[in-house]
Amino acid sequence: MAAEEEEQVMYFVGVDVGHRQRPGGPGRLSGSAAEEPIGIWEPQVDHYVQSSAEIWHKQAAGPGASGSTPTCSLVVLDRNFQPVAVNQDGRDRRHNVVMWMDPPGRAPGGPHYRHRPPGPGRSGRGHNLRDSCWAEAAHFLDLPDFLSWKATGSLTRSLCTLVCKWSYCPPEGWDDSFWTDIGLEDLLEDNYRKIADLGLDPGTAVGTSLIDAHAGGLGVIGADVKGLGLPCEDRPITSRMAVICGTSSCHMAVSQGPVFVPGVWGPYLSAMVPDLWLNEGGQSATGRLHVYTYLNAHLGSMAKTRSSPSFLLPPSSSSSPVDLLGSALHVWPDFHGNRSPLADPTLRGMVTGLSLSQTVEDLALQYLATMQALALGTRHILDTMTQAGHDITTLFLCGGLSKNPLFVQIHANATGLPLVLPGQTEAVLVGAAILGACASQEYQTIQEAMENMAKVGEVVWPAQELASFYERKYRVFLRLSDHQREYQALMKS
Repeated sequence: MAAEEEEQVMYFVGVDVGHRQRPGGPGRLSGSAAEEPIGIWEPQVDHYVQSSAEIWHKQAAGPGASGSTPTCSLVVLDRNFQPVAVNQDGRDRRHNVVMWMDPPGRAPGGPHYRHRPPGPGRSGRGHNLRDSCWAEAAHFLDLPDFLSWKATGSLTRSLCTLVCKWSYCPPEGWDDSFWTDIGLEDLLEDNYRKIADLGLDPGTAVGTSLIDAHAGGLGVIGADVKGLGLPCEDRPITSRMAVICGTSSCHMAVSQGPVFVPGVWGPYLSAMVPDLWLNEGGQSATGRLHVYTYLNAHLGSMAKTRSSPSFLLPPSSSSSPVDLLGSALHVWPDFHGNRSPLADPTLRGMVTGLSLSQTVEDLALQYLATMQALALGTRHILDTMTQAGHDITTLFLCGGLSKNPLFVQIHANATGLPLVLPGQTEAVLVGAAILGACASQEYQTIQEAMENMAKVGEVVWPAQELASFYERKYRVFLRLSDHQREYQALMKS
């Protein structure tokens, strides 16, 4: 009798499949997490694959409602829904996932990773693998849709993956000429059956999947900010931008109508928040900047012992912030090409202001200048979106780099905008759990679920006395890319 009277607890399970582990697990609003390692194979140079069977086996499952938010890797199955090897020789059918590895755009015939849309034709995928697996392939699923299919038996695809990665345009639908132009006209057969057919306890509700970065957006962008004095308070979420700082950084902003932003992906209808248009900017390979505890402290000590030039601060200021240590060292951070807003894969990293010294102080300064460059890159994306029609007043950060307090403060200082950090450790898992909560009808809309489940942890305000410093540093930042293009043109002339 006592067992029957026990309180029934509803759990929302969020599953995020990253590059090297699969964090996930049951939790309430706090979202406790567990992790499992996932194998990665490189059958040839720059060709990375995984196993969908292994990923499914290690996915967390439990009572309640679930949502999945993996990377947008590509799963290939045959007519019997068995794995198809995605390598040149067709061996080892377990390796049937083409990994998303965050490169900039490349020409057909380039390395074998997933990157810029569209679909399996990315980097000439359909042509490179035609002899070994293309004829055998009957189903192409982005990893989020694969996990939803395994959980439910339904091949219905998520608008998030179809719109962002497969060039589907609601409400008009597919553009047949596009697939014909890139040589993948066989995907048109049987009404796009291969790519777009629109083991849990029975009764478990499963939310439509999202790409991991988009789920991170859900996990932060709709949080209730009442009483915090933020400029986005009492305004729609179109005044907010979510910055998901993972392997790459993704800059997510939504609008009521389509906004076309040069060099920024989208607009995508209902790809993150239903009935709103999504624009997605990004910076490649930012996740490599991850060792910071010692260098942050070292920079703090350097700021206390070094005097800054008087012209860098207003006369009323008595402090010498860490930021000013980067006044003579400038970085253009696109060592892996520029994703947004220039959309130029030929750009490379630049550094000006190096000396012959090789001390720990020099390492710390290069680390600082790189953080400042990434923040100025965010400002560049923001400015481009603003010029196109967005009105963004507040940034919401999540992901690994958002746990670096200096990175966060520099982003606030460089952009001049307040930043909101999540109250939960893994915002992507919160976004996945939001999908499960809506699937179970605990909440009637995504926006209601976001407001109730996404929590504010901390607000970081920009240092106004540094506005002039970052205005000048931003002008230097923009000139670096202009100069690099001038050098490219000179060498080609």
